[in-house]
Amino acid sequence: MLIYPAIDLYEGKAVRLFKGRYDEMTIYSNDPPAIARDFAQAGATRIHAVDLEGAKDATMPNFETVLAIKRAADEAVRAKCAAEGRPIENAFVEIGGGIRTDEAIAAYLLLKRSVAKYGERIAVGIDVRDGYVAISGWTELSEYRLGEFAQMMQDIGVRTIICTDISKDGAMKGTNRELYRELSETLDIDITASGGVSTIEDVEALAQLGIHGAIIGKAYYTGAIDLAEAVRIGEEK
Repeated sequence: MLIYPAIDLYEGKAVRLFKGRYDEMTIYSNDPPAIARDFAQAGATRIHAVDLEGAKDATMPNFETVLAIKRAADEAVRAKCAAEGRPIENAFVEIGGGIRTDEAIAAYLLLKRSVAKYGERIAVGIDVRDGYVAISGWTELSEYRLGEFAQMMQDIGVRTIICTDISKDGAMKGTNRELYRELSETLDIDITASGGVSTIEDVEALAQLGIHGAIIGKAYYTGAIDLAEAVRIGEEK
């Protein structure tokens, strides 16, 4: 199972929301690239970044910060590979929030135009509240239920979804294991679990379910999860 420590961005800072509420925001760092370097030193080679401002208004105000995170993560991962005598590799940084046009995708993926060409590099984020897909930075509910929308994504060829249970996000009360179990049993695509991954037991449980990846946010910043241990568990599964 792949481990994705998370960096949520607002005004160039690393922050976390409580259950998706922008009025309950905690600032953890004014230097997101430094956090990316810390992730790499703990053994993580993948990062999940979210532009929270972009999620609300479909812009990309933190674009330069995301690029700085990528550069810092690449440098740190390469250095760790060299120190450990492993083949040199770069970091994998996925970005969500405000990417609703081909132009936005092109900006992040070096001006490639066709969604079809992006293939497996595209993961669709599905944020859910009360069983329905949430939109506009989690502030509104759509007409689609989670299972229905996830199946639609699979049917059009999407290979990876990142599913966030908003009611669990930032609450440090554990992840919604039943939700991910149901998705894994009904879908034939890669599922990354997000929201409420609060303990090593959560990581182990998701790995046992065969979930493709797990995003760790607040639990890293508060010290509730040792990232190196989470990476080790993920690699074993």
